Amino acid sequence: MLGDAYLAITRFMEMGGDVLWLIAMITFLMWTLIFERIWFFQTEHKDLVRRATEKWEGREERTSWTAHQVREGLISEAADSITGSLPIILTCVALCPLFGLLGTVTGMITVFDAMATQGGNARSMAAGVSMATIPTMSGMIAALSGLVGSTYLRGKVDFEIELFEDHLTLDH
Repeated sequence: MLGDAYLAITRFMEMGGDVLWLIAMITFLMWTLIFERIWFFQTEHKDLVRRATEKWEGREERTSWTAHQVREGLISEAADSITGSLPIILTCVALCPLFGLLGTVTGMITVFDAMATQGGNARSMAAGVSMATIPTMSGMIAALSGLVGSTYLRGKVDFEIELFEDHLTLDH
């Protein structure tokens, strides 16, 4: 059973060409970072907010210009930690369809090469066409899956940053 799955995946990767391996690596990186952010919100986030809130609440004076700058600094540091690898995740989402298009181009080059060398042999052209369509499909599916994860994370990040700003009260 496991051997059959391995063979099917290997055959699929061979049909899609070398670009498919790049799409797979980007997808793996993207989902690793998505799960890392989810793990962060489940484990470390509350401690981060608690420490920053204690630092702010420990100040005796919270109304001056200096206090406002300290508050903005705390918010900025927390926002950086909360955002984490979200920009890299969004970059991976954007790269997946682009690498899919690269696979389309390389597959079409294979088709044109087969036409030039073998005079339009249908079998050799079919291999190039599959090499052109599989990376496109894979890149789009990877991007769509990453879009779901990144949309969830973007909403969570925005909500948590806004909630954190509200936790740091300005009055004394």
